[in-house]
Amino acid sequence: MTESPGSLQPLRIGYTRDSAASILAEPDVLAVIGFGARAAHADDARVLRVGLDAIGADTFEVWRANGPVRSGRSGSLAWSTDGDYGFVAIEADETAHGGIAGAAEHAYRELIAHVHSSATPHVLRLWNYLDAINLGDGDDERYRHFCVGRARGMAETWSTSYPAATAIGRRDGVRVLQVYALTARIPGTPVENPRQVSAWRYPREYGPAAPTFARGMTTPARQFLISGTAAVVGSASQHRGDIRAQLDETLANVGTLLAAGRAGAGERLGAGSVLKVYLRQHTDAALAESIVRERAPSLDGLLLLGGDICRRELLIEIDGVHG
Repeated sequence: MTESPGSLQPLRIGYTRDSAASILAEPDVLAVIGFGARAAHADDARVLRVGLDAIGADTFEVWRANGPVRSGRSGSLAWSTDGDYGFVAIEADETAHGGIAGAAEHAYRELIAHVHSSATPHVLRLWNYLDAINLGDGDDERYRHFCVGRARGMAETWSTSYPAATAIGRRDGVRVLQVYALTARIPGTPVENPRQVSAWRYPREYGPAAPTFARGMTTPARQFLISGTAAVVGSASQHRGDIRAQLDETLANVGTLLAAGRAGAGERLGAGSVLKVYLRQHTDAALAESIVRERAPSLDGLLLLGGDICRRELLIEIDGVHG
């Protein structure tokens, strides 16, 4: 029997400064992503600490499902599920796999194999965090090596219809790739941005393997997952060195993407939207927060994080959930 797109209830995603212990005591918690230091020692498969700087107080991102959650570990993978949605995370030591390309290939092969054998076999969204993303010149840049490994790891699974995704650089000196995924029992619908070239169609000048992700994803519950979005029009970066102009361009891209994904030009960030803003320079945080809150004053959640964007000239990236 074919299920309708709305067969699943929405996943509830938000930010909190509550303690990990109090969060994990709730039976419907699917995942807890820690930013800052507080989640470092939580021994629970549902918890992942990402080594990005939280600008402001340490914060947890919490995914709440719609029923009791089971969780566990399988080799290097941590997982949890309520039967409708799944959380899967893997951390791959670069030294064990010959560098970032090998770590990415390994992580994706392991993660995809696990997901496809689970009750939630459809990947909706991926996050990738790696140290020193911009280190190296030209094709020797670590991000380009990561893209090569990621493409190899998913080559037998996706060719054009990719999940939504984010890739951001940590600055912690830890050469361990962190990848985690949101999965579902029913597939979502990938969405592209008409203002941008699809990432997997980028010209060769951006690396030997194009980034392999969709600009967004409409979930089976009609939520919209916004991929990492920056000041890129077509395939070219815009407004070098100008944080205000880059933020304006980024928000224009997000607005166009929402209209494409939710089939209506009236879609706006606001109530029901939860955003992460990644900033190359901490000194841009106050300006970025002011502009985002002015444009979307009723946001359900806003988290500012310090990290490096995949192109050196880009100062800001935004991802999130709407609806």
